[in-house]
Amino acid sequence: MIMYWKELIVPWGESDPFGLVYFPRMLTWFNDTEHELFSTLGYSIGKMVKNDRTTFVMGEIHFRFIGPAAYGERIKSTIALKRIGNSSLHWNCKAINADTGALITEGRAIRIYATILEDGNLKSARIPDEMRQLLASPGELQHLDLDLES
Repeated sequence: MIMYWKELIVPWGESDPFGLVYFPRMLTWFNDTEHELFSTLGYSIGKMVKNDRTTFVMGEIHFRFIGPAAYGERIKSTIALKRIGNSSLHWNCKAINADTGALITEGRAIRIYATILEDGNLKSARIPDEMRQLLASPGELQHLDLDLES
């Protein structure tokens, strides 16, 4: 199954003076990594919402926060698809210090593919076959500079 990674630099304001990143910010690293993967595959989340009225929503998360990350450090955020369900993606996630290799956090997340109904509610839907084929392809994709709004 597919694996995708990107590097980021911890911005000012995400960590305290002791080098501890506020833990919800670490979850956004994986969210951003996943969004970039979908853009790379031709399924940007913005286009899915606008054109198809579909999106991936968080279903479940389990993370262990292991080590510090501080302002200015380079982080490698990696997601690896473990399983594709009817309407779910099961990701293994890991963030390491890109310079030292020290593990910062690891865990797993389940995303649910959903249709956005006219009243704003969500209803789970089957992940389209074309998207399934792309995600099921073995291999590793590396971060590219992308315009995530397109």
